[in-house]
Amino acid sequence: MPNHEQIYKNQAEQYDLMISRQPSLLAVIEEITPIKGHDVIDLGAGSGRLTSVLAPHAKSILALDASAAMLEVNAHQLTQAGLSNWKTSVADHRELPADDNSSDVLVAGWTVCYLTSSEVPNNELNLEKIIQEMKRVLRPGGTIVIMETMGTGYETPYPPEFLTQYYSLLENKYGFSHKWIRLDYQFTDIAEAEQLSRFFFGEELGNRVAREKLVTLPECAGVWWLTPH
Repeated sequence: MPNHEQIYKNQAEQYDLMISRQPSLLAVIEEITPIKGHDVIDLGAGSGRLTSVLAPHAKSILALDASAAMLEVNAHQLTQAGLSNWKTSVADHRELPADDNSSDVLVAGWTVCYLTSSEVPNNELNLEKIIQEMKRVLRPGGTIVIMETMGTGYETPYPPEFLTQYYSLLENKYGFSHKWIRLDYQFTDIAEAEQLSRFFFGEELGNRVAREKLVTLPECAGVWWLTPH
């Protein structure tokens, strides 16, 4: 599999092109919690998949990520959109650079998994710390929304085995509600589909995309949400 840490550090623009081929998640999030007039924290904001669609509606948005390169792409997009209600900061999910009770909504898209996969040491402790930090920065009545993969290349949920424990903990230990959605990639042509899927998901999926000519690559995503207090 490609090294995602290196991709986020050195190929942020290529990654951003890939995720731009998925539909906007604004409606999915607003179905769970309103964004308009609220202070939002975007955890693992990356190049701005969620930041760019939430910022125009939010009172303020703080975009946090471990990769400075990804945040540069994010900041550039926000600037280009003429927005000024945002800040970015390099951060670890286990120690958020935000004050207690400073946000109404906290979103985390495809990011908590990197510290909570069963292949990572201290994964359960990491999740405990992350949830504590999320709750610390939320105001009473605030909502956490977490999104993760439920399988790329599948039309119904087929989550990676190393994430099933984490997903179970969200629901059974921490009390998150859960649903799944389709977030298919819609590439411009087969050449782009093959190149971008191989770049991020590896040779096996890239070969399948080429073989089956998958200009539309199915993707399932999980959505978990919680209003802690």
